[in-house]
Amino acid sequence: MNTDVNTANLGGQSAAASKAPGEESLAPQKTRIMGRLSYLLAWFGGCVAIGTFTMGSSVVGTLNLLQATLAIAIGCFVIGIALVLNGAAGYKYGIPFMVQARSAFGFGGTRLPGLVRAVPAIVWYGFQSWIGAGALNMVSATLFGFDNLVFFFIAFQFLQIALSVMGFQGIKWLENVGSAFILASLVYMFYSTVQRYGGELSSNLLTMQGSWGLPFWSATMLFLGIYSTMILNVSDYSREHKHGTSPGLLTTIYSMSILPCTLFMGLIGYMVSEATGVADPIQVFANAVDNTPLLMTTLLFIAFAQVTTNVLNNVVPPTYVLMDVFKMKFRPATIVVGLLAFATFPWKLVSADSAAGLQVFVQTYSAFLGPIFAILVVDYYLLRKRTLNLEHLYDAQGPYRGVNYAALIATAIGAIVALNVATVSWYASLIPAGLSYYLLMMYWAPCQRFRQ
Repeated sequence: MNTDVNTANLGGQSAAASKAPGEESLAPQKTRIMGRLSYLLAWFGGCVAIGTFTMGSSVVGTLNLLQATLAIAIGCFVIGIALVLNGAAGYKYGIPFMVQARSAFGFGGTRLPGLVRAVPAIVWYGFQSWIGAGALNMVSATLFGFDNLVFFFIAFQFLQIALSVMGFQGIKWLENVGSAFILASLVYMFYSTVQRYGGELSSNLLTMQGSWGLPFWSATMLFLGIYSTMILNVSDYSREHKHGTSPGLLTTIYSMSILPCTLFMGLIGYMVSEATGVADPIQVFANAVDNTPLLMTTLLFIAFAQVTTNVLNNVVPPTYVLMDVFKMKFRPATIVVGLLAFATFPWKLVSADSAAGLQVFVQTYSAFLGPIFAILVVDYYLLRKRTLNLEHLYDAQGPYRGVNYAALIATAIGAIVALNVATVSWYASLIPAGLSYYLLMMYWAPCQRFRQ
């Protein structure tokens, strides 16, 4: 048996045991700390992506207001379904993403999905920390005259590291408490946008024809794409949710936790861009020098959103990858992830010269997200019939040893399709990747031991 977990009873804590802060492992989760409301609020606070403003701006002139609203709603509903599908194994068995992936990719093959999830998370961790520090620095400079971005970046990053070592106990309370501030800020920003730019919005915002064709469905994927990384490793979170929630209700929890922030931010970006011609609403708010409360609310919202999103979305995935690959404990792994975020040189990433390279980076790793998701879903539902052998999943010398080349080949096929159909890449990659994986697993002899 593999000894990278406590294997007395496959390493879990007893069902009655309490879970101390930072007490996370790759072992099957026995102690679950999030009920339905707490889980909804955790996703609500952890899925605030500043890029959603820009996503809303990008559909101006293509979709009318009704179509933009529906595109966001459909995207969130599809996200909810995808999260339930891929998070089912983690929810049922209490296993994290890196353990879940072993049945499809093998112990050695999980390095691919691990890298696809961990490397972008660390890059965005540093990038968003720099953005958050910049917002705090502007607040300080405006209110107190103290202007030192480097100081705020270092302090901001160490604050996030301190919060991260608390594990899901800390995440739970940070996200639950933070949700109230985030919602209040978004309502105020939305109200201010309507009040400030209502007169400048085009009269045909609702009546323009727009498009119900490919541009509309491409728009749904824009908003879906923001969360496609979390769709991949959702088991890292679903294993913390208490048993007793049906798939239908869980879909509602996911969709309704993501919808409010995405809808508010997407429509704010849409309306600001339509009224001013400026794609970045943050820039518009920052220039609203005659409205200090709006500016301060916007900046504090940006800073706080980076914390809630980073701690949930960008710390947990690479931490579990380090725990799996290097057999590290949770707390040291979170510290290493936080320090690695410094090494991404985010002050370079935000420069105009880096924009093209950053876009290529996003397009490249995004091409693998849909295929890996499809493979995990096909593996769990069609091949395993929703029944996993935990003993095999934790035995490095068992049937899942080494690399399952069927999964790697199917990932490559899906990625090639995704790279060639950029507008709907996530959707387009699902069937080629899932079908090729299923056929290889059913009919290619070298894959037979992985079917156990």
